[in-house]
Amino acid sequence: MTMAAGTECYVANVSPVTARGVAYSDRELDDALGESVAPILWDDAGTENLDAILTSIVTTEFSEASIKRVLSSQHTPENWRVGEGLAEAFLTEHRSCEFPWPSGRDLRNPSSSPAGTDLVGFQKIDDIAGSHRFTFGEVKTSEQEAWPPSVVTGRHGLIKQLEALKTSADIKDNLVKYLGHHAQGADWIDRFQCAAKRYLANPSDVSLFGVLVRDVEPKPEDLSKRAVDLASGCPTETSIELRAMYLPRTTIGTLAQRIVRIRETDNGNN
Repeated sequence: MTMAAGTECYVANVSPVTARGVAYSDRELDDALGESVAPILWDDAGTENLDAILTSIVTTEFSEASIKRVLSSQHTPENWRVGEGLAEAFLTEHRSCEFPWPSGRDLRNPSSSPAGTDLVGFQKIDDIAGSHRFTFGEVKTSEQEAWPPSVVTGRHGLIKQLEALKTSADIKDNLVKYLGHHAQGADWIDRFQCAAKRYLANPSDVSLFGVLVRDVEPKPEDLSKRAVDLASGCPTETSIELRAMYLPRTTIGTLAQRIVRIRETDNGNN
């Protein structure tokens, strides 16, 4: 099942920036958490690969029990991580994006916060085989009763981060290197090489996404001025999309509990 795209509340486009707000119902949120977000947060694909590697060296029942213990060790995600998962799921399922190396794999401590750009990957931009370019996304989750909230306008807020991605080749270079270090031997290396070829020819040839996850009344003030700011001086080859995802009221404070409950229920039914 593909997560719902949400019900459009407003459009605040300022060419070449796309900006819109969409609302989600409780049912749509639960479906998205269970079907799309949980596999991202618990890295089901990575766990499956690791299971295959460890199982290949098992020689005793004791080893099998140890593997089960290692793989079943799970950390309850923070609410903001669930918000980030919602953004990633939407971009993956509705914008042809792929984020092949979850940031959680780089953490020595599951309670740590990853540094740097939230989402790093590539986007398929048309139906021509091998047509991909790099995509970078920033995600902010907020319960603040303000339009826009400080996570958008602050010194290290969403817009400052997107401005930096828009204008700084150095920041993008480091993200390309980060992804490249993990691409060797991966089944997605061809997409990386295609995106890298475009990027080396023109570092402005990228897709940027800024996603705001909220549980307040939808208002265009969240994005309208931000779209104007980002449109100014935007290179023609760079695409930018801002998206505000409005969840049901007072939802964000319980996102972690909600997704854990859904995950446990789904696992119990399997």
